[in-house]
Amino acid sequence: MSDEFDAVLTAVGPRLRELRRRCGATLTALSETTGIPVSTLSRLESGHRKPGLELLLPLARAYQMPLDELVGAPASVDPRVYPQPITRNGMTVIPLTRKPGGLQAFKQILPVGPTDREPDLRSHEGYHWLYVLNGRLRLVLGDQDLVLAAGEVAEFDTHLPHWFGNADTQPVEYLSILGPQGERFHIRARYRPA
Repeated sequence: MSDEFDAVLTAVGPRLRELRRRCGATLTALSETTGIPVSTLSRLESGHRKPGLELLLPLARAYQMPLDELVGAPASVDPRVYPQPITRNGMTVIPLTRKPGGLQAFKQILPVGPTDREPDLRSHEGYHWLYVLNGRLRLVLGDQDLVLAAGEVAEFDTHLPHWFGNADTQPVEYLSILGPQGERFHIRARYRPA
């Protein structure tokens, strides 16, 4: 990481010189635009001055480009999640987040099974939000026995005894987001008068 950082810093001066030349600007004109003295700009471009934010920010503004593009920073860390599916008792769980604590998101797939299965209700700390993608999900929540179809959403405190099962002869797929107790999901929308 340190070698990559040093390489970026070493390349800043020549990048700045090339950028200024491509724009057809002189050191004097760039100095007037940025407020940076000509001597400082010259030392920066030759690599005799270390690039700091106090110099790079006005230059990024003058060239109208993001700071990371100005200095040629390497691409950011790959944001993709490579989930490892877990299969237990026929159910497949695919983690969609990798952050411990806080909100956890999963895609869950329940296989075809007996629809008259006896629910085994459980309760635990937290809050649960789910969204049915495909199929029909049986949700037993306390003394309620519900069937959710594709596109339907449910949210509940997980202290309430609950159980999920397949309510159909097709697999059911749904998204689950689990949060710490008291953390609820809210849809916020602005009111716009007609």
